[in-house]
Amino acid sequence: MNSQPHILVVDDDEEITELLGDYLRRFNLLVHTAGDGDAMWAVLASQPVDLVVLDVMLPGTDGLQLSRDIRQRSALPVIMLTARGSSFDRVIGLENGADDYVSKPFEPRELVARIHTVLRRSSATTDAGTDLMRSDVVHFDGWVLRRDERTLVSPAGLAVALSNAEFRLLTTFLQTPRRLFSRDQLVEQARGRNMEVFERSIDLLVSRLRQKLSDDPQAPSMIKTVRGAGYMFNARSVQGRTAWPH
Repeated sequence: MNSQPHILVVDDDEEITELLGDYLRRFNLLVHTAGDGDAMWAVLASQPVDLVVLDVMLPGTDGLQLSRDIRQRSALPVIMLTARGSSFDRVIGLENGADDYVSKPFEPRELVARIHTVLRRSSATTDAGTDLMRSDVVHFDGWVLRRDERTLVSPAGLAVALSNAEFRLLTTFLQTPRRLFSRDQLVEQARGRNMEVFERSIDLLVSRLRQKLSDDPQAPSMIKTVRGAGYMFNARSVQGRTAWPH
């Protein structure tokens, strides 16, 4: 998580987003705003966001559906805002992927407290992913990546050669599986010292890695393209451990 967390407030009431944005900035939070789902996806694709504050009642796609869509694409934390405060509505929101739920009208200070609580939980999950990537060996869906040797072994036991850029890209995906990465984020994460052309070649690099991970041509690809947003690594299970002596 960034030292100054990026918060995206999605609400079609411009007065609320302006007032709420001004208040949240007093607590060392960088605030971005969007008025509907399309604007939300545009912000998510253009820059890093640590948490989304999402209103239920939005024009076009409502907040519940957007929360489901976010959860299908990534582990990005979501706090729902709603004018309906019944326990049933709260359960519906949480079942649709929200991490927390705040009823309108609310005390802005309460929202700040909930934001920090959810961010702490999210940071703990990220730290677990960082610990995973300190492991010498990473297992994912039958594949084995030996990070110390920079070797990849398929479920069939075949060694798969990786370029330096492909290795960095795979390592980035494995650190936070099921997270949506924009192309710009992948450029920054996977760039090497001599990768001036990499920014123009990110789609080609992803395509090459996707082909190398296609051990079973009939199986769905582990790297999912999210149109207009970026890429997500869909490994079902990622586990790490210290390598056995060899």
